[in-house]
Amino acid sequence: MTLTDTRIGAPGTAPTGVGTELPGTAPAGVRADARIVARADGRGGTALPVLDGSGPLAVRRVRGSGAEARVMVVGAMSGPLGGDRFALDARVEERARLWLGSAAATLALPGQAPGEARYDVRLAVADGAELHWLPEQLISATGSDLRVTTLAELAAGARLVLREEQVLGRAGERPGLLTTRLTLRVAGRTVLDQQLSCGPGAPGGWDGPATLAGHRAVGQLLVVRPEFAEQPPAPRMLGDHAALMPLPGPAALLTALAPDALRLRRVLDEGRALLG
Repeated sequence: MTLTDTRIGAPGTAPTGVGTELPGTAPAGVRADARIVARADGRGGTALPVLDGSGPLAVRRVRGSGAEARVMVVGAMSGPLGGDRFALDARVEERARLWLGSAAATLALPGQAPGEARYDVRLAVADGAELHWLPEQLISATGSDLRVTTLAELAAGARLVLREEQVLGRAGERPGLLTTRLTLRVAGRTVLDQQLSCGPGAPGGWDGPATLAGHRAVGQLLVVRPEFAEQPPAPRMLGDHAALMPLPGPAALLTALAPDALRLRRVLDEGRALLG
C-alpha cells in the first residue's frame, strides 16, 4: 500500500469510505472491499466480468500474457490502521487463469480507532482453473494490531500458487501485534489450517528458538497442483531456515525465516522454481 494518507478531509467533513465520527465516539475506521471474478472468454483467454474495489483496495487490470489475466491491488490510501476492515474476494471460474498481486508492500500502522484491524482474503478456484496470489510484503509497524485471514477453496482439479511474506517492524523498530491464519481446502477437504501470532501481546515464545529464533521476516509458499496427489514433491531443506514439505493432498508448503525481506524473497523464489 502507498504511504500517503488521504483520510483527513476539510474540517467538518468525512472522507469517502470512512465512518463519520459522532461527538463522544471513537473513529469507526475504514471499510474497504474488493471483488474479482475471472472467467474463460471462449477464445483461449480470460475475461474479468467483475473487477471492483473501494477505498484503499483499488484493483486495476494490467497487461497479461497468453491465457492469463493480470490484476494489481493498488493502495489508494495508507493502511490498514486500527479499526479498519479490509476484504478481498477473488473467484476463478473453470479454465480461467488469473495472476493477482499488489503494487507495493502493505504497511500495518496504529490508528485512532480502537481495536485490531482486519484484512480477510477469500480465494475460490474452480476445476481446471489456476490462480497465482502473489502480494508484496506485509510490514507490521510498532503499535499496530492486525489480523489477516486467508481462505483458499479449490476444486479437485484446480491449481494455486500463494505467497505470504511478513516483515516484523521497519528498520530499527519493534513490530506491532500481527496474527495470520492460512486455510486451504481442496474438494471440500481441509488440507492446511495454521495460525501464527507475533509481536507484543502474542503468546509467549513467539521470538524464541522454537518459532522465529530472532528472525524478522517469515514467509510461506503454498503450491497446489493435481499431479502432486500421485507424485508429491520430496521434503527438503532450503538452507538453514526453510523447509519444503508435501501436504496430505495435492499440495506442498514451503515455510521460511530470514533476517530481512530481501533474503526471504530469494528463498521463496527458489522454492517456486523447484515446484515448477
